[in-house]
This record gives sequence, structure tokens and C-alpha cells, in this order.
Amino acid sequence: MKVFSTFIFFILSIYALAQPTQKPVLHGKNWMAITGKPLAATAGAYVFHKGGNAVDASCAMLAATCTMWDVLSWGGETQAILYNPKTKKIIGINALGVAPTGATADFFKSKGMNYPPQYGPLAAVTPGTPGGLLYILAEYGTMSLKDVLTPAMQLAEGYPIEAQTANAIERDKERIKEWPYSKKVLLPHLGKKREAPVAGEIFKQTDLLQTLQKLVDAEQQALKKGKTRKEAIYAAYDRFYKGDIAKEFVRGANEQGGLITEQDLANWKVLEEEPLHTTYKGIDVYKLSQWTQGPMLLQSLNILENFDLKGMGFNSAKYIHTIYQTLNLTFADRDFYYGDPYRAPEEPIKGLLSKDYAKERAKQIDFTQNNAKALPGDPYPFEGKINPYIDYLKQSNLNPTNISPIDEEYLKNSFLGTTSVMAADKDGWIVSMVPSGGWLPACIAGNTGIGMSQRMQSFVTDAKLNPFNVVEPGKRPRVTLTPTLAMKNGKPFMAFGVQGGDTQDQNLLQFFLNVVEFGMNVQEACEAPNINSDQLYLSLGGEDRKPKPGSILLNDATPPYVRTELQKMGYRMRFDDRTSGPINAIFFDWEHGSFWGGSSNHGEDYGIGW
Repeated sequence: MKVFSTFIFFILSIYALAQPTQKPVLHGKNWMAITGKPLAATAGAYVFHKGGNAVDASCAMLAATCTMWDVLSWGGETQAILYNPKTKKIIGINALGVAPTGATADFFKSKGMNYPPQYGPLAAVTPGTPGGLLYILAEYGTMSLKDVLTPAMQLAEGYPIEAQTANAIERDKERIKEWPYSKKVLLPHLGKKREAPVAGEIFKQTDLLQTLQKLVDAEQQALKKGKTRKEAIYAAYDRFYKGDIAKEFVRGANEQGGLITEQDLANWKVLEEEPLHTTYKGIDVYKLSQWTQGPMLLQSLNILENFDLKGMGFNSAKYIHTIYQTLNLTFADRDFYYGDPYRAPEEPIKGLLSKDYAKERAKQIDFTQNNAKALPGDPYPFEGKINPYIDYLKQSNLNPTNISPIDEEYLKNSFLGTTSVMAADKDGWIVSMVPSGGWLPACIAGNTGIGMSQRMQSFVTDAKLNPFNVVEPGKRPRVTLTPTLAMKNGKPFMAFGVQGGDTQDQNLLQFFLNVVEFGMNVQEACEAPNINSDQLYLSLGGEDRKPKPGSILLNDATPPYVRTELQKMGYRMRFDDRTSGPINAIFFDWEHGSFWGGSSNHGEDYGIGW
């Protein structure tokens, strides 16, 4: 009977995959621009048509999404992987802010907090997105800042706001009213029944427009003085982090109870780094390092290459169980070992990415039931070292026994969004970007129009939970944000990214396997049903962040016999009609010299190709 059920599921899977996708595949031979909002994708197309490259277009899309509050704003952080076709080099961009002066574990503990807060000025790290955009544009773009910011400035001048953002403002209006500058910008109808804008209303951001104009003015003045394009863009950078914009940002943040100082802004800088990578069936997969959760996807691929995934069948009970158990192991490692590589102590990333370590972790998978007590492994021997935190691994707080039930707030925090920006051009430039931070409800810093980041909440205050991610001034929190680039035979294979907090690398892992193991095109892979695990420590949220062992999100279409098998293995199931996350991707078709673009059917993500 079981063999027959598996056969029927296989036939149904093939039938489902043969159906047309809800959104079409994008095709182009000159360029591809994909991001979280239709108007922002249009901004990328505008820059391409003006003669810009993929870097210029990605910066225009980043600026537009920030201006449109696409689950981020200008005070957040930007993470990117670039491919430079001239040097054949893959480049990592770290534009994540740092904890400000005074942000210590003792400071937050004195306020009765186990984690820094979710919202408000005390949740803010220094803004990274402006610096990230300016650095990427200066070093790898071709256009002026004035041209690249033109779409965003037109949006700030006034654009017809979409229902998703307008309704989010209305839902959060009571919290927004706590912050005077946020209230001024985001609630234009104070005192009325609906105080937020309505869908289609022209939403104006005068303060933000002035800030962006100051950046352009700094660039244009530098050009008039004979500075190069790059030098002029860095003049705008200095004005933001060391000039009048910085002064107003700090004044406004401190007025509302924040900790960021002018020196914090002046000392911060963008970091360019070499991404980490692993190989899976001849494909090189690149992620940013352990200041993101990206390496857990690499760890997962190292474990999964020990199994015949295709032979298990797409989304069969065994396949789902194998993915979930692998995620148990890599999330446990992420939650304990990942942190800022530029601050002591040094993370054992070499051991974590060791193929031999992955084989040992693979042996720990029980194919009969969920391991509700999955713990971090010990990667140190795979670096020839002794683990200095071995006693911490025995602590019960790494494997809590009193599990609180899952509620709507917990689910919201596990899916907290951002956006992704994917761009590529015929000359070979590729950008995979996952920016975030400063999402609604955001505290706006003074008269800058800039919503401050909330990324401080991703730190811990207890070293026993993660000795590498304890909050301290000048340190970067370990973030969920995780762009990806894959190479095959020395050429770009796919660029992909997704929003959604702790679900990001879960969805990207399955997207990648959908293409590589099951032969889906990028749009099919974006829309295909995935699973999501809750057996992890939340990276974002309030005080309840403990793992929910066996809790799994499945697609509504999951067959009854698969549900029955998973229930016998100890899973607690919940269901939704869309479980793939808002994935955006570009596939490089070298046979035909074209691009295939995939843009999720999950939300408002949108792509344009030519």
C-alpha cells in the first residue's frame, strides 16, 4: 500500500509540475531587474534604459524599495554579493550597522531585557544602507548618484502608495504615534478614523526628499570642483556619516532615547569581503560569512549531499523529514556559533563548513522520528582545536524543555520580512542583494525622514546562548539576511534571494534543490511548495524565542498519507496555501545567451527583463 501511495504521489507531483505557473517566467537577453515592488523594479528598468549596468540598476532598486518602505527603509542594512565579469571575482558587501556606544549586555539586562528591544531607538544599530549603496555604486557602478537616485527622489516627492504598506501603517499607528517624527511622516490624517494613507493616495516624504537632495548636492558640488565620479559619490557618503545629515540623525535619535553618537556614525564603514562557499554536485554556492545566517545553507548542502534526495521523491514524507532534520542540525549550529567575524571570539567556521563534519552530522539523523533535542555539534576537532565552550553545550537553555505554544506573534516574528534585489546584464555584472531594517513601524530619526534599524534585537545578552553574538558597542549582530550566488563550470549559474526572517535559508535551500534535483525552472522553483521549520531560536522578536520542536509549516496541497507519516514521526503540522516565501531569482542560460527570471507569487515581488 505504501509503495502504491508513493507512486500516486510521484504521478501527482509530475502532473503538478507540468501545470503553468501563476506568474510567467521572465526572459531577457540584455538585462534583468527583480525586486519586492513593481515600482521599484521599474526604477531598475529606468536605469538600465539610461545605459546603466546591473550595479547601477540594483542601487536604484534599493533606493526605491527603501523609499517605499518595502519592509525596510533608509536606516537599515544592506547585504550583497556581486559578480565582476572583468576580474571573474565574487565580492561580498557587508553594510550592516554596529551596536552604538553604551549598548552592552549589562545595559539591557538592567532594563529587565534578555534581548535588546524589537522596536524604537534602542533597537537601532548604525544605519548601513546609505553607505552600502554609495560604496557599491562608487566602486562598481558607472552612473552618477544623481541619475541613480532620480526614481527614489521622485517617489519621495509623492507616489501612489500601495495597499500593503498603507494598511501596515494603519495597523501599527498606535506605536507610530509614540515617535513624533514617525507620526509626522506616516500619519497624514491624524484625528480621523483612518490616520494612515489609503491605497492610491499620493504619499509624500518631504524630509526624506531633502536628505536625498543633500546627498546629490554633495556629489554635484564635488564634481564641479573637478573630483572624479567615485570621489564625488564618496563626498555624499561623508555628508551622510560625518556632516549635517549625521548631526540631525543623531540629534533625532537621542531626543527619542537612542544611543547612537556622531562618533559611532563617523567610525562605521562598509566592509568588502570574500564570500564563503561550498560545492554541491559540481555547483559552487556562495554566501556571505557568519555575520549572516547564510553559512547554514552551505552546511545544509554538505549534509544533504550524503543522501539520494531525488530518489526520495519531491516533498515525500521522507524528503520533508530529511530536510527538516538537516535544518535542526544547522539551525542549532547557527544559533550557537555564528557572530561578527571582525570581533573576538573567533567563530569555528572552517570546522562548521568541513565536509567531514557534515558527514558526522548526517549520521545523527534518525529517519524514524523528529529529533526534538537536536543540539549544536562540535566543529572544533575539524579545525584541529579543542572547543572552549564545551560546557555551554551541556546547558539546558540550548534545549529548552518547557515549550510555550506557537501564537500569532511568534509566527509573525519568524517571517518578519525585508526585500531582495536581483540584477544582471549582458556584460556579465550580477548583483544579489538582501537589504532590510527600518521596517514599519519604524522610529524616524529627527527631520531626516530615515527610519532607524531594528537589528539590535538579533543580539543576545547571555553568552551561554551564543558566546559569539553577545551585544557590545561596535559589534555587528548576526543577521538573517542572506543573498546567494551559484556558479557552474566557472560561469554564473543562478543568483537568488528571499525575504522572511528565519525562513530565508530554509526557502532558498529548497528553491536550489527544486532546480538542481528536480529540474524545475526558476519560476516553478519560486512557486513550488516548501516546508518551514520552527525548531530554532528566533532571530527577531520579543522574549519568547525558544525553539518549537516538531512544529512544521506545510502546504495545503500536502496529501493525507504524507501528513499521516509525518504525524507518526512526531511533527506538529500547520498549513497554508503559499509556503515558498517571496523568492526572486535569475538563471543564466549560457546555451542560448539569455536570462530566465523568477519572481515569487507570494507577495508584491516583480521583475522586468529586456
